[in-house]
Amino acid sequence: MAAVNKQALVAFAVVAALLASEASAAITCGQVGSALGPCIAYATGKGTLTPGCCTGVRNLNRAASTSADRQAACRCLKSLAGSVGKINMGVVSGIPGKCGVSVPFPISMSTDCNKIH
Repeated sequence: MAAVNKQALVAFAVVAALLASEASAAITCGQVGSALGPCIAYATGKGTLTPGCCTGVRNLNRAASTSADRQAACRCLKSLAGSVGKINMGVVSGIPGKCGVSVPFPISMSTDCNKIH
């Protein structure tokens, strides 16, 4: 179960990293994990998309306001990838849109965090 949670967080970090606009890395791994925790069940096929998940995605989008923030969020969760379990990336990539958040980049585990702006 912990591996599934880590994988979901990694995927959502990529989402978070791709979400906002520009300024200085103040986002922490704890903030990203807390914001996206409510999305784990949905991302792993064990639940439905909840209002809490969408609130977390929107809040993280607002918080990751700089390139440095988005890159930090991406790196933070990708570092957990070694212990990742099962996640449906098709489901993950659709979460921002279902939550009314526009992401102009593909959501993928192969995203190069250094190229996020």
